[in-house]
Amino acid sequence: MLTLLWFGQDLRLTDNPALAAAIARGGPITPVFVLDDLDAREWAPGGASLWWLHGSLRALDESLRQRGNALVLRRGPAEMVINQLLDETGADAVYWNRRYEPWAVARGERLKTALKERGIEVWSFNSALIQEPWTVSTQKGEPYRVFTPFWKALRATCVSEPAAAAARIPGPATALEREPLSSWALRPTAPDWAGGIQAMWTPGEAGAQARLEDFAAGAASDYRDKRNMPGVAGTSRLSPHLHFGEIGPRQIWHSITAQALANTGNPMPAGVETYLSEIGWREFSYHLLFHFPTLPEAPLRPEFARFPWEENAKGLAAWRRGLTGYPIVDAGMRELWNTGWMHNRVRMIVASFLIKDLLIDWRIGEKWFWDTLVDADLASNSASWQWVAGCGADAAPYFRVFNPSLQGAKFDPEGDYVRRWVPEIGKLPNTLVHSPWEARPLELADAGIRLDRTYPAPIVEHGAARQRALEAFSRIKKS
Repeated sequence: MLTLLWFGQDLRLTDNPALAAAIARGGPITPVFVLDDLDAREWAPGGASLWWLHGSLRALDESLRQRGNALVLRRGPAEMVINQLLDETGADAVYWNRRYEPWAVARGERLKTALKERGIEVWSFNSALIQEPWTVSTQKGEPYRVFTPFWKALRATCVSEPAAAAARIPGPATALEREPLSSWALRPTAPDWAGGIQAMWTPGEAGAQARLEDFAAGAASDYRDKRNMPGVAGTSRLSPHLHFGEIGPRQIWHSITAQALANTGNPMPAGVETYLSEIGWREFSYHLLFHFPTLPEAPLRPEFARFPWEENAKGLAAWRRGLTGYPIVDAGMRELWNTGWMHNRVRMIVASFLIKDLLIDWRIGEKWFWDTLVDADLASNSASWQWVAGCGADAAPYFRVFNPSLQGAKFDPEGDYVRRWVPEIGKLPNTLVHSPWEARPLELADAGIRLDRTYPAPIVEHGAARQRALEAFSRIKKS
């Protein structure tokens, strides 16, 4: 009796239902990770995600070795590799934790059918979500399309306690051939563009747990007040760990609430409730992706298929490079390029600028985030871009157009965030650091700035761009 344990986006040993079930079954376990480059096709992991995956797999293998086992790495179509491993090992069961991307759902169904025909025991489990998408529905039995009632329904459910990691995971008597992780070339070499990512992140279960403990003991209680301030450490930065399954939502939920109750007792602090609702938004995004599998490619509001997007290669290049002339936008795009991450408030600002100030299709921004974010998650990324564009579920109305200079002044009032990522304007006073084009020539000279030389003038005038966006929206309403 031998069980193949197929890891996917569940790269942890704690609160891993498939692993726990494999141990409970008895007998040796062969843990395997399959790098299936072709299955996701255009949504194969981007460069930043591959960088993270390398570190996460290395950490998982180390944890397995500490428990008497080791991770088998194979590259190729997952269904073919799993069947090959069954032939090599003589395993009579395959266990895994479910994924919810459209291709992963289809692949799991095909594989279950094929394995059962071979007489193989096969089980899949939920490690990624508090409640799976088909278990939360409206009174009519339909999927939710608005967050607030979805959140009320989810919040009323019982969140099960996370299970501890096993002290030992029995391995097979004969070691299997393992592809070296280095042979996959997941990390850049020449040039190595990942220095800033390396400095900021520690992939793996231990890194996730350390970040959770730090957040639960500190910033969680103030999350409601500080979450929108990119210049302060007010968010958990757990998103990449969650995406790769190095930590699960049940672990986060119980750790955050237990710490809050220990510190303050009932009622739950407002900051913690707000943070839990952000976990709810992640669940809502998966709910949408499962029930509306075209979410990454097609607007949920069909009238937006007729939106008159513009070709603007020059504007797109300036946006990607952080050279739009709007400091809060440029700071966010540079933070993204250097660290593989961007503060959530700033994500909304830069997305609004691309979609509404430049009239560039939201799917182009979605793709750029997909390649550059270490937390690039198909459900959250797609739902968030549709939300900003006004074409998704529970979307912000299209006429809500962020004014980047006012957003910067409101949420980065001292200019700390902008000065960190746009140092060339750092000597401007707080009153001008978010709108350097309003500075007088003497003020620019004192700050060492030459507009369009050392820092660009705005590539669009926001007021005019906003009006143009609203006129474009009015045309699709009329049609």
